[in-house]
Amino acid sequence: MAFVRKNPLKLNKLQLRTLVLAQIIANDPNSGQVDDETGEGTLLRVPHAHGDHVHVGQFTVAARDASGFENPSVWVVLTRKGLVKEGYPATVVLTKEGMAYDTGLGDHFLEESDH
Repeated sequence: MAFVRKNPLKLNKLQLRTLVLAQIIANDPNSGQVDDETGEGTLLRVPHAHGDHVHVGQFTVAARDASGFENPSVWVVLTRKGLVKEGYPATVVLTKEGMAYDTGLGDHFLEESDH
């Protein structure tokens, strides 16, 4: 049995949080779209904080957990590692690898929105 390393690209916590939120947005039909042929996910809207939280699809996320959306350095690293196509801030397109990357954070800090 092969050993599967957790976080093989050695992303830091901010990069991991930003990537998992981008995956959620790409999979949300109101905020993103996934190309069935290529497996790439496009963010149609990038959420912005209001108050202490951000709406990501049907979820509410603490603004501090979504701070990577406003940090160009995060997108440079995700692009360099092959998880995002170049184009931030005009467009955000997750590669097939970016859509499939297991961040281990899928349900750690998400709460369904009450508004």
